[in-house]
Amino acid sequence: MFGAVILACLASILVGRIDSREFRNESRILPPHLLFGAATAAYQIEGAWNEDGKSESIWDRVTHMVPCVIANCDTGDVADDSYHQYKRDVEMMRELGLDFYRFSLSWTRILPTSFPDHINEKGVQYYNNLINEMLKYNIQPMVTIYHWDLPQKLQDLGGWTNPHIVDWFTDYSRVVFQLFGDRVKYWVTINEPREVCGQGYGMQTMAPLLNYSGYADYICAKNILLAHANAYHLYNDEFREAQGGQIGISLSAHWYEPESENEVESAEVFRQFEVGIYANPIFSKLGDFPSVVKEKVAARSQMQGFPRSRLPELTPEEIEFVKGSSDFFGLNHYTTFLTYVSKFPIQYPTFYYADIEVLPYQPDEWNSSYSKWMKVVPWGFYKVLTKIREEYNNPPVFITENGYASPRGLIDDDRIDFYRKYINAMLDAIEDGSDVRAYTAWSLMDNLEWMSGYTERFGLYEVDYESPERTRTPRKSAYVYKEMLRTRVLDYHYEPDMSLGMHIDDN
Repeated sequence: MFGAVILACLASILVGRIDSREFRNESRILPPHLLFGAATAAYQIEGAWNEDGKSESIWDRVTHMVPCVIANCDTGDVADDSYHQYKRDVEMMRELGLDFYRFSLSWTRILPTSFPDHINEKGVQYYNNLINEMLKYNIQPMVTIYHWDLPQKLQDLGGWTNPHIVDWFTDYSRVVFQLFGDRVKYWVTINEPREVCGQGYGMQTMAPLLNYSGYADYICAKNILLAHANAYHLYNDEFREAQGGQIGISLSAHWYEPESENEVESAEVFRQFEVGIYANPIFSKLGDFPSVVKEKVAARSQMQGFPRSRLPELTPEEIEFVKGSSDFFGLNHYTTFLTYVSKFPIQYPTFYYADIEVLPYQPDEWNSSYSKWMKVVPWGFYKVLTKIREEYNNPPVFITENGYASPRGLIDDDRIDFYRKYINAMLDAIEDGSDVRAYTAWSLMDNLEWMSGYTERFGLYEVDYESPERTRTPRKSAYVYKEMLRTRVLDYHYEPDMSLGMHIDDN
């Protein structure tokens, strides 16, 4: 690794080299076809963690651990209380003028036993109320079936490392298609499998905190791909004709840039392990896990004395089944990293990054959000979209998350600057041919940011967690986002008059 002085000089040179596109600080017309929305997830906002028949999820279990592992011992027990305040949530969507709202369903609220033997009518009523309230005002629901809150009962059986979860998830998906598919036209099967598998099963930075790196994360990856494909084919074969919707998956994809010209291969290897392991089986022409991933894991497994690769194989039948199983590429993007080669001794414990032999980092000089891992690097967004276009034959892209962390406060100029620069980069990619069809701001309002609790705020609306009503107040960024959607113009010079308050512009 480079010393601090050398690294600073190198970062400066690299930024000049790789950020060569001229930043267009000017007004730009938004494409007429492009839909705009905002997003949340069930555990992060709903609260009512054990009300009306809901059972325990893995995040309920983790946030109730003693000693606590979440920042400030925060929990989602009440969160934003959206379970009781869905009408205010829809009112915020109307104030912003959203085309759609992406939210997730709580598996344990709909199926308290984890299985379809008992459907919880109170939970179903909540989602029906939310969906119907949105549609009353022409706001389209984009529904994520699974956003990280697995039933604890299923985790006790192995969770995403148990191959039976393919059937469990398919059964759950069938129920929600039957319940809500007559009104929901945009479905996301699973949100960010890399985080589910890598952070929850490979490491201890997400529930269920298993920490079996190099084993459980790979098993999880295969099962998630098969579960997603099963749900896709179920919808395609039994529901699409009558319901007329679209269904896909949302993958997280940071951009990984080589720290020098000698590290180009390292960045590509890292991208294939982080993104390609989930994207290639679905979106590439040949399907299957990336060759470099299979080869590197197999080689290191053999040197460590394993009788077979720690990465499970996809059979030829499974490869064909998974390939093409998404109507769009759901993209969650936040930041960019530089990469460099880092060799691990063979006696080193089994570890995901040892398989890759590449590590990521971010120069201190890059602008950071309130969340230290999230540097503001808009050119990386452009490069991710370009890579998807070039590597996967330009699939339709729904940007299902893009956002910025801040501290408390209503004046969030840094967030406004982030959105303007990232949307500008997206427009560059569209002009160059990327088939981007939707953009989703993360998030509609502040929420429990997983292990960080309520310390990081991503919301266009600030939530007062000291208020029993969980009062929502629009930040300055909400006014700017609203004006952009109203005028269909990305305007760098617009300054809202917040004293006028937020109002609803129903046409």
